[in-house]
Amino acid sequence: MALTIYLSCLLALSVASLAHGIKRSLKNQDPGPQPLELKQVFVLFQIQYNRSYSNPEEYARRLDIFAHNLAQAQQLEEEDLGTAEFGVTPFSDLTEEEFGQFYGHQRMAGEAPSVGRKVGSEEWGEPVPPTCDWRKLPGIISPIKQQGNCSCCWAMAAAGNIEALWGIRYHQPVEVSVQELLDCGRCGDGCKGGFTWDAFITVLNNSGLASAKDYPFLGNTKPHRCLAKKYKKVAWIQDFIMLQGNEQAIAWYLATKGPITVTINMKLLQHYQRGVIQAMHTTCDPQRVDHSVLLVGFGKSKSVAGRQAEGGSSRPRPHHPIPYWILKNSWGAEWGEEGYFRLHRGNNTCGITKYPVTARVDLRVKKRLVSCPP
Repeated sequence: MALTIYLSCLLALSVASLAHGIKRSLKNQDPGPQPLELKQVFVLFQIQYNRSYSNPEEYARRLDIFAHNLAQAQQLEEEDLGTAEFGVTPFSDLTEEEFGQFYGHQRMAGEAPSVGRKVGSEEWGEPVPPTCDWRKLPGIISPIKQQGNCSCCWAMAAAGNIEALWGIRYHQPVEVSVQELLDCGRCGDGCKGGFTWDAFITVLNNSGLASAKDYPFLGNTKPHRCLAKKYKKVAWIQDFIMLQGNEQAIAWYLATKGPITVTINMKLLQHYQRGVIQAMHTTCDPQRVDHSVLLVGFGKSKSVAGRQAEGGSSRPRPHHPIPYWILKNSWGAEWGEEGYFRLHRGNNTCGITKYPVTARVDLRVKKRLVSCPP
């Protein structure tokens, strides 16, 4: 752990002094020799994230991609309207296409199926609390998962949704089997991608899910390998619904009912390190959603001062608090804010309102409210 922290700090310091020069070189399209500092930073990246390459040609290719990504991260940080910081991440040696292939949905989204009612304004008439963070209540949010090269964010988000709702309703922590969703889904090879409603349909068809301990995650799938009947079910759902595409309604449902799944444009997440992303729609198209995550809370950032730009001049930065969403990702705890990230709340950032979907684990008590930790 100490070595990881040391390497992270060393990488951050090295990148800070290097990124501007790389960006300027790439803008000028100068293919000259790579600076020694870049190669040193790349070695630190390889050590921290356990990367190795099969031959010198592949090493050189990954080094060029790494340099390009550092320059792009610096540009994103300059353009972002919030407090987000972008830089070296576990994905800094991947092209944008590779990143999308490994970690996005892969298959294009059609229209979502008819999944029951949408929450209307008449249901969220009560005031929405200023903050909410379900992570603060023990037994609700399961640990951060690592999907690896299996495109199963949709299954992990759906599993997290069921786990949270089960914990809220029955005061009992549970971790359900993501592998069962992959092996037994209607879409065949679950590592090729999917959407959260695919997972919920599988849960309904199987009358529940086994535990993650009994049916552990393998990161791959094989045809006709479904073992759903072999294990005891530890959680189940009655149905699932699509919420209204309104951030106030989403906040109310999140605060009073529990975490929900959302599907967003993940483009900026490849280079994200920490802070609140407040991107323009031209930078993060809200219509091109390709990554499912679990929405676990919301709040407001503290007032922030302008950051110092190159040459000592200050870039315009918000001095007022920024409202944000808290989202649980499935790329491991080394990524982002210990596996989580924050998006600006109030402007449909990265398409967060397009597919807000949640399971329901209990319909017997209508309009039952729960208390969200502030």
